[in-house]
Amino acid sequence: QRRIRSSEVSYRMNYLTCVAAIGGFLFGYDTGVISGAMPPLKRAFDLTTKQEEVVVSSTIFAAFIASLWGGSLNNTFGRRIAVLFSASVFTFGSLMLSIAWNYSSLIFGRVVVGIGIGVASLTTPMYVAEIATPSMRGTLVTVNGLLICFGQFSAGMVDGLFETFDENDGWRFMLGLAAIPSVLMFIGFLYLPESPRWLAMAGKSGEALDVLRTFRDTDREAQEEMVEIMDSLATDVSMEDEDIDSRSGSNVSIEMSGNVGLTGSGTKKSSFSQIFDMLSDAPTRRALFLGCGLMVLQQLSGINTVMYYAASIYEMSQFNEKTAIWLSGFTSLAQVLGVGMSIRLVERKGRRTLVLTSLFFVTLSLCGLGLSFYLARISSSQVEAINDEQCFSQPAKVWDGVTANCYDCVQIDGCGFCAGVCAAGNDIGPFDDGVCNFNKGDEWIFGACENRYGYMSVFFMVAYLLSFGIGMGPLPWTINSEIYPLTHRSRAVSLSTATNWIGNLVVSSTFLTIASPSILTTYGAFWLYTALAFLGWCWLYCVMPETKGLSLEEIELLFRKDEDTSVEDLVAERETFIT
Repeated sequence: QRRIRSSEVSYRMNYLTCVAAIGGFLFGYDTGVISGAMPPLKRAFDLTTKQEEVVVSSTIFAAFIASLWGGSLNNTFGRRIAVLFSASVFTFGSLMLSIAWNYSSLIFGRVVVGIGIGVASLTTPMYVAEIATPSMRGTLVTVNGLLICFGQFSAGMVDGLFETFDENDGWRFMLGLAAIPSVLMFIGFLYLPESPRWLAMAGKSGEALDVLRTFRDTDREAQEEMVEIMDSLATDVSMEDEDIDSRSGSNVSIEMSGNVGLTGSGTKKSSFSQIFDMLSDAPTRRALFLGCGLMVLQQLSGINTVMYYAASIYEMSQFNEKTAIWLSGFTSLAQVLGVGMSIRLVERKGRRTLVLTSLFFVTLSLCGLGLSFYLARISSSQVEAINDEQCFSQPAKVWDGVTANCYDCVQIDGCGFCAGVCAAGNDIGPFDDGVCNFNKGDEWIFGACENRYGYMSVFFMVAYLLSFGIGMGPLPWTINSEIYPLTHRSRAVSLSTATNWIGNLVVSSTFLTIASPSILTTYGAFWLYTALAFLGWCWLYCVMPETKGLSLEEIELLFRKDEDTSVEDLVAERETFIT
C-alpha cells in the first residue's frame, strides 16, 4: 500500500513540475526567439539600432512592472490563479505578435508577452518550492531553469528553420508559436491544486493539509510539515502583532482539517505597510539583499546580451546572417547541458559550491570572449587607402576612431572593403567602380570581414553558456524561492524578480550602444561584464550560505544574527503561542 502511494506521489510531483516548468520554457523561448527574429524584423520594419533595443527592452520593462504587481496578485489570489492569468496573457500576446502589421503593433505585442512572462517567472519557481519536499526542492526548482534553457535552444532551432525556408515572414511563426506551450500550461494548471503554504496563510489549513497528503508519502509526514508551516506562520504573526491573546489556539488540531487564518489581528494591511514590515525585519532584509544581489549579478554577468543578441554577436564576429542565426541556436544547447549537470549536482554539492564555481568560469569565458573580438579586429586586413571621406574615421571614446583595417571599415554605415581600400558603397558593391577589379578576383566586403579567430568566439560563447548553466542560470531562482519567510515570500520573490528584470532591462537596452565602436567597442563591453562578474564572485564568497537539505522554515534561521531574536527565544515564542 505504501509503495503504491509513493508511486502516485512521485507521478503527481513529476506532473506538477513539468507543467509548472512550462513557465520557464516560455521565459526561455521568448529570450531566445528574439535573437534570431531580430534580423528579419529589422528588414521587415526597417528598424534602427534604437528601435531594435526597444523591441527587446519593451518586453523586459513590462515583465519588470508585472513582477512587482505579481506579488500582490499571488498574495491575494494564490499561485495557481496567477499562473492561469499569466498563461492567458502570454497566449494573447503571442498571437498578437504573429499578426503585427507595423512597429507600434509589434511593440504592443511584446509588452503583452512581457506581462505574462513577468508574472510566470516569479510564480512558478515559488509554487514548486512550496510543494516540493526539502530533499527534492533544489532539483525540482532547477528543472524550471532547465526548461528556460531548453526554451532558448528550441527558439534557436525555430529561428534557423524559418529563416531558411521563409526569409520574409518567418518571424511571424517564430514569435507566434509560443502560444502553443502557453495554452498547454493553462490546461495543465486547471488540474493542479493551490500551494499548501498559501492556503495555510489564507486561513485554509484544512485544504492545505489535504494538498500535502497528496504530495507526501505518509499522512504523518504531511501532518509534521503542516505543524512546521503553522508554527512558522504563528511566529511571523506574533512578531508583527503584540496582540497574541486574540489569536491563541490558532493552531487547532490539524488532523480535523480545521481552517485557520494567521493573518494578524483581523485588519488587512495595505501593500505599503506589508512592504515596510518586510524591510523592517532584519533577517528578511538580509535574505532580500542576497536574493536581489544574485538576480542583479545574473544580469550584469551578461547572460541576456548573449541570449537576446547572440546572432548579432556572431555577426560582429564576422559570420554571415544565416550562419549567425544557426550558431546562436546550437550554442544555446550548451546552457541546456549545463543546467542538466546542475540538476544532478545541486543536492549533492550544494547551491553555494555550484554558484561560485559557475561564476568563476563565467568570468574567464567573458574575458576570453572579449579577447576574441579584440584579436579579430587587430588581425583583419589592413586598410591601405580610403576612397571616401565618410570612411576615414568614426566617433570613438576608448580608441582613436581612425579606420585602420577591414574590421574598422565595415562597422561604418555605408562603407565596405575591397583590395585594401575602404570605400563608400552598399551590399551590391562600391559606388566607385574603380575600387574593385572583379575580373582579377577582388572581393567586395560589406558587413563581415574574414576572421581567423571566429572559432575562438564560438568556443568562449559555448564555454560561457555551459558555465552559466551549471549555477548562475538556474540557481538564483532556486535560492530566491527558498530563503524568505512564508509571510513575506510572495512580496520578497516579487521584488527579487523585479530586480532581475530591471537588471535585464538595463543590460539589454544598452548592449548595442556600449558595444558600438563609438563607446566601449564589442571587446570593451565584454571586459566590462568580466569585471562585474569578478566583483560579484568576491561578494558571494563572503555572504552566501548553503541551503542544501534544509526545510524552508530552517532556512529562515540562517539569516538570523545574535542581535536579532535568538533561536531559543524564537522557539519559546512559538510554543507559547500555539499552547
